[in-house]
Amino acid sequence: MGMMDGIDVLVSEVGPRDGLQSIKPVMPTAAKLAWIDALVEAGVREIEVGSFVPAHLLPQLADTPEVVRAVKAKHPGLHVAVLVPNAKGAEAAIAAGADKLTLPLSASETHSLKNLRRTHEQVFGEVARIVELLSALPAERRPQFEGAVSTAFGCTLEGEVPEAKVVALAERLIALGCDEVGLSDTSGYANPAQVRRLVKAVHAAIGPERMTGLHLHNTRGLGLANVVAGLDVGVTTFDSSQGGLGGCPFAPGASGNIVTEDLVFMLEAMGLRTGIDPEGLARARAVLAEALPGEPLYGFVPDAGLPLGFRRAA
Repeated sequence: MGMMDGIDVLVSEVGPRDGLQSIKPVMPTAAKLAWIDALVEAGVREIEVGSFVPAHLLPQLADTPEVVRAVKAKHPGLHVAVLVPNAKGAEAAIAAGADKLTLPLSASETHSLKNLRRTHEQVFGEVARIVELLSALPAERRPQFEGAVSTAFGCTLEGEVPEAKVVALAERLIALGCDEVGLSDTSGYANPAQVRRLVKAVHAAIGPERMTGLHLHNTRGLGLANVVAGLDVGVTTFDSSQGGLGGCPFAPGASGNIVTEDLVFMLEAMGLRTGIDPEGLARARAVLAEALPGEPLYGFVPDAGLPLGFRRAA
C-alpha cells in the first residue's frame, strides 16, 4: 500500500526530529517510542523520527539509530523519515533501515555555513556521495532521497532569497540524483502569493512529480494560509509538528512549526482526507505532554476543541 492510498494529503509529522531538536529537555527513548506509537495509532503515515548528526551537537537526537530500528520493527507500514547532514549520516541511516533521507540545502549560503558548516558546493558533493551510496543498494533496500531547499522563502541572516536561486538549486539537486526536492520556509517568511509563485516556478523547472512537499512555519501566523496556497498549486505533502514544537536552532527567531492538530482539522474540514483521527492526535498529545512537563505546546484546536457535529472527510 502506498502512502497516498486512500488519502488526499500526506501530513508528515516532524515533531520527533524538528520539534525535539529545538528544546532543551532530552526526551527518554522509551517516551519517544510511546509518542510515536500514539501518532501511528492516530493514523499518521510518515514520521521524521530523528537526525543522524553527531550526538554532541544534538544530544536530544543521539538515540536516532535505536529509534529507527525500534519503530521499523513495530510499525512496518510506517514511512520512517530521517534528516541526514552528509554522506556519513546517510550511511548510518541506511544501516538503521530508514525509508526516507532528507538532506537540507540552505538557499542562503550564510545559513548553510551555520547549519551544516558547508558551502553550497560542499553540500552538492555530499549529495553526490549519497547518491552513489544509494545506487549501490538493491532497489528494495533503497530509501527515498529528498533534497530539501531550506530558507527558500527568505532568511533571517541574509534577508530576501532570489527565487531564481531556489529554482537553480532544485534543478541541481535533481540533476545530481535526488528523487525529489522539498521547499522549507525555515524562517517563517513566506506568504501565500509567494508560495504559489515559487512552487509554480520549481514545478516548471523539475516537474510537479519531483516537488510535492512543503515544510512551512507559523512564525508570523501565515502557516495554514500558506498550506492552502500550496494546495492551490498541487502540493500534496505538508510537514507539521505536534503541539507546534520546533524551529531551526541556527536561524534566529525561526520558531513556530505548523501545529499538526490544527493542520489535520483544517484539511479534514475542507473535505480533504488525511487518514488521521483528530481524537487520536489528542491522545498522542497527552503522551507528549506527559513526557515533556512544563514544555509549552501550542494549537487552536487543542484549546478550543472540535466543533459540534464535526466529521472527518469521507
